[in-house]
Amino acid sequence: MSRRARILFRILFVLYIAGLAFLCFGHFNNLPDVPRKLLGIQMGKIVHFCMFLPFPPLQFLAIDKYTVKPWHSLLMALGIFVLGCLLAAGTELIQGYLPHRTADHLDFRADALALAVSSLAVLIIDLAKQFRHK
Repeated sequence: MSRRARILFRILFVLYIAGLAFLCFGHFNNLPDVPRKLLGIQMGKIVHFCMFLPFPPLQFLAIDKYTVKPWHSLLMALGIFVLGCLLAAGTELIQGYLPHRTADHLDFRADALALAVSSLAVLIIDLAKQFRHK
């Protein structure tokens, strides 16, 4: 990856984390009414899923670590997943202390599901890249 691309992905990752913090800790009073459920799933859980879905690919591109062995790929994807879960858990804990937010373990489950799906996609892409170069 070129130096410019590395810098761009790191900037994008920092902007993503800032946006995530804004969405997790912001005080949103005057939002328009939206349906409470979509396909039987609470809208808040869908929003949490969407918020954490980009974390693994952005983290993967920001660290610029392409692996050469399958077990390295597995460890990297697992590390990114764990790091994302720590971030998700931290946001829920902090929300529990904010007067305008509430902590919800089901939000964490939606976050973790998004992280698992996206980490698996990163793993598959990295493994495919390894096998293509052999």
